[in-house]
Amino acid sequence: MLDRRSLLATTLAAGAASLAAPRILRAQEGAYVVGTLFPMAGPNAEYGTIFTNGIQLAAEHLRAEGMLKRPVEIRAQDSLATPQGGAVGMTKLANVDKASYVMLGFTGVSKAAAPIGTRSKVMMINGGGVGPDLANLSPYFWNVIPLVNQEVQVLLPWLKQQNLSRIALIYVDDPLGNGILQQLKDGLPGAGGSLVGSFSIPPATQQFAAIAARVRDTRPDAVYFASYGAQQAQIIKQLRDNGVSQQILTYSAGSIPSVVGLPESDGLVFTSQASDWSAPDPLTQRFVTDWRARYNSDPTSYNQNYYNAMRLFGLLAQGLEKADKPVTGENLREELLRVRRFPMVGGEGSFEDQGTMSMPMQINRIQGGSFQKIA
Repeated sequence: MLDRRSLLATTLAAGAASLAAPRILRAQEGAYVVGTLFPMAGPNAEYGTIFTNGIQLAAEHLRAEGMLKRPVEIRAQDSLATPQGGAVGMTKLANVDKASYVMLGFTGVSKAAAPIGTRSKVMMINGGGVGPDLANLSPYFWNVIPLVNQEVQVLLPWLKQQNLSRIALIYVDDPLGNGILQQLKDGLPGAGGSLVGSFSIPPATQQFAAIAARVRDTRPDAVYFASYGAQQAQIIKQLRDNGVSQQILTYSAGSIPSVVGLPESDGLVFTSQASDWSAPDPLTQRFVTDWRARYNSDPTSYNQNYYNAMRLFGLLAQGLEKADKPVTGENLREELLRVRRFPMVGGEGSFEDQGTMSMPMQINRIQGGSFQKIA
């Protein structure tokens, strides 16, 4: 289990302790301060671990390459996966830790943190939240993950091909869930489908028998759920336990190990950005090889995203160093706008004016405790 704020306080200086075993260190004079704002305890702590593991590996690679002239110190704040936690954590990162670059996730957290980071001119990078309103959120807020409108757009033609036209939706009543609800309402008719029922749930609820009964009554061809964290496993298990046998669908949150390894998840289909671990480019191959050696498993798209987010800082800061400019949030943003296209794990990432990044997409199916691309 991740500890709180001091867990990630470490450096990338030559000879510093490896981020694989983070420990408390005092701030170094002249270090670049980078922040993380993830859930580190409670029902969504799994995400904090997944996100952080990607950052750790990228940080080790930056240090091994000698990419930057100064050390990098990473400071962590616990977002609690809530808007309030996001606001409190970003305030500390911006005003106390003086971070110039913060990696964060979750739609509600991001929306609460963005105004605070913007006022302090902190560069913010999201690799986990997918709410469509994270586009154009702030001039300082950028996404290295496709947003859910892109995921739904990829899924709709596949639904039509599979003759899955009657869709029921279970969604968390928050910015993410409401965004997916709107995307399905808007997109299904054009794909020959319809939303036959939509059922909102509070973020903390864990009992879904009554929801499952209402879903059965709609006689859907497939059930899409929009949730995250420990709640996902309960939705899947209780749908199956209560007689819902139809195809289950979700977005990229379905890639986390607690969902993939669940026996009731067999057959679940989810969308994500492309994750071709056989891609021949050296960056992807080093990432995959080192990940497998350390964790004895394939990485998830979230590991990929936050590896890319940390590496992006290295590329931006390196460009500023070469131009003899200070590494500030404002200058990091200007460097991103100047370059726009960056080599990343999974392919080249191209940043758009609205704060989004274009990458290839895929559809995946879980089977036997792992998942494979199907479209």
